This record gives sequence, structure tokens and C-alpha cells, in this order.
Amino acid sequence: MKIVSVFNNKGGVGKSTLSFHLACALSEMGKKTLMIDLDPQSNLTLQCISPEKLEELWTEEEPYIEDFQAALEESGESFEKFVEKPRSIHCLLKPIEDGVFESFSLGSVYEINNNLGLIPGRLSLHSYEDKISKSWSDAFLGDPQALRVITSIRNICLEAGDKYGYEYVIIDTSPSLGILNRILISMSTGFFVPCMPDMFSTFGITNIGQALKIWKNQFETMYSLLPDKKRAVFPKSFVKFLGFTIYNAKKYTGQNELDLAAAHYSYVNRLPSSIKTHIPAECYDHLGEEVIGSPIGYKSVMHSHNTLPSMAQKYRVPIWDVPNQTNLLAEDRPTISGNREMYFEKRALYHSFAEDLLTRLEGLED
Repeated sequence: MKIVSVFNNKGGVGKSTLSFHLACALSEMGKKTLMIDLDPQSNLTLQCISPEKLEELWTEEEPYIEDFQAALEESGESFEKFVEKPRSIHCLLKPIEDGVFESFSLGSVYEINNNLGLIPGRLSLHSYEDKISKSWSDAFLGDPQALRVITSIRNICLEAGDKYGYEYVIIDTSPSLGILNRILISMSTGFFVPCMPDMFSTFGITNIGQALKIWKNQFETMYSLLPDKKRAVFPKSFVKFLGFTIYNAKKYTGQNELDLAAAHYSYVNRLPSSIKTHIPAECYDHLGEEVIGSPIGYKSVMHSHNTLPSMAQKYRVPIWDVPNQTNLLAEDRPTISGNREMYFEKRALYHSFAEDLLTRLEGLED
């Protein structure tokens, strides 16, 4: 199994939209793919589930989120039926957060189709981040409960692979350098950074690089202090940086080889240098500087999709499937019908992006 985190410490760069379409492309390419929404804002979840269904899910879970032990005792035999249904990521983590169970078996995932699944997000996830903060120092001492807390998300990923055959996990993260993302990134197989062609992206790479150096040192120190038996819950090596992609930028045909405005082109050209300066070289030594300096998928997802992503979210399907929906509203049909080819061509472009990402993942150990 390969665990891939989509991460930028700046919001508004299209992480959730890109995560969803990447997962859809991988699933269409025959790769059984699981999405996990670990951004409390839950935008990836809302790309897949209606607000009404999500509210129903969260409401059913609420007693367990408030006090897992009390809800468990009150539920009696009905708890087995409760855990058989798809649950949000925070609900799956809650018994570990509260110290009720040593582990919590994954009953099922939300199936979008036979090759694509989702573990929904939840706004309350911040409380699990608080638990990680309290457990962090104890994990260096090999405390079993602390190690369970910081490895539980990775263990859920591995269980999904063992039980349901998922080959790839795509994790949507929040725009933060906090301790939850420290765990998510460090315990992934690899991560990549969606960028806009602006100064925030170049400064963002600097911030991410500085954080990676600290995280790498912390995890290697923690790993070295643990006995062999306890090391088994960790990945064999620190996360690899898979690169960056420029996403949803305005297209200016013929301006340059990337078809970007001159100012945007200038910012994009700064990114490879920023990566080489700030990202630890050992995090991308499996690729080399030439590959890491080129956007994942090159121009495949670079240029603006206009209103296409909003239509995809409205109908909860990838962009290229929107024209095929039988439940299109009358007000949307003329616009969608007039741009059918534009919708359809996105499929090949996202597949190209996914293929490049798979190439960058080749040979990496879970």
C-alpha cells in the first residue's frame, strides 16, 4: 500500500478538489483507492456525500464523540450495528483518544464504487490533535498508549488495505504545520504540494522545508529510542517528497512554454530552486533534481477549470462525468451541454497527472 498526503500550509490552493479527482483517476486506472478526509473543514467529504447525509452521519456519532465510554455502555448490543456502518475518521479515532480501546476495528468504508472509497472527515477532529500534543513526549519513551495515538491513523490505512484491498490512500490535509499534519506527513509514503503561481507558494515551500527538517529529526530520534518490537508500528523510512503541481492557474496561450502570465511564470520558475534550498535532499533522492523541479503531470492540471469544479462538486462526480449525469438541473443543462468536450477532456488530463504521480511512487516502501 502507498499512502499519499496532499499538503500545503496555505489554504485555497485546491487541495480537496485535486485529491478527489486524483483518487477518481487512480480508481479508473484500476488502482483500488481510499480517500481519507483529515481536514476538519471536510471539503473532500462534501465532494462525495451530500450535506444531508453527512449531517445524519455526524448526528448518529455525536454521543460517541462526546463520551465514547458512556455511549458504549448505553448502546449495548446495538454498538455492533453502529460500527458496521461507515464512520468518520474522528469516530474511528475516538476510542483511542479516550483510552477506551487499544484499537478500533474498521467496520466498513463509504463506498463510492467498487474501486473507490472514503473515510469521511469531521469538524471535531481538533480534539484528536490535542491528544497527539499531550502524547508526543511520552512516545519518545515508548509509552504504549502514546504510540497508539500517534500511529492510529497509519494503522487505519493499513487495515483498509488488509481488509478491503485498497492499494492507495489519498489523504486530504488541513493548511497547517501543526502536530496532526506532522504525524500525517511523516507517516505517509509520500506527499506533494499543490501550488498557485504566486509568492505564497515559494514562501510555503520554505516553511514546509523547515518543518520537514525538524519532523525528520524527531521521528528518527523517536525510532532510534524504541526497541525493535515497537518500531514495527512505524514506516521503514521517513516520508518522501513527490514534488509540486501548479493547479488551476489562468491560461495565457503562447506567453511561454507553460502558457502562464509572465508574473506567474516567474514564480513557478522559482519553485525548483526553493525546493533544492529548503527541502531535505534525502526526501527526494529517489527522483533527482530534474524530476523534482518539474510539476507533477507538467501542464495536465495546471490551467483554470473555470466553473467545472463547482459543477463536479454540485453533482458529486469527477468533472469528466458531469455531462453524463441524468439528474442535471434544467438551469445547468445548457451550460454543460455547450461545454461537453471541455468536461470530457479533463479525464485524460487527470489520468496523465495520476500516471506521473505513480511513476514518482515507484520503488518506495510503505
